[in-house]
Amino acid sequence: MMKYNDKAVMKVVAICYKPYLKPEEAMIYCNLGRTQLAKKCEEYGIFKNNNGYYKREDLDLILSAAPPKYEEAVKKLRL
Repeated sequence: MMKYNDKAVMKVVAICYKPYLKPEEAMIYCNLGRTQLAKKCEEYGIFKNNNGYYKREDLDLILSAAPPKYEEAVKKLRL
């Protein structure tokens, strides 16, 4: 279990310096739990790179509350 001070330090480092975040740091950065982060990443099409890190620019899509990429494609699709 992580202590409060550990979370605060990780959050500062994640927000300020690192372009790639570990899954634990991504959870803190997005303020989501593990399963919520996994669902949001799946919804927005965000995946870990080969080293197991999330790109911070991709995580900003979740925080911006923009609609997922596939919703725009669905709107353009006509049957």
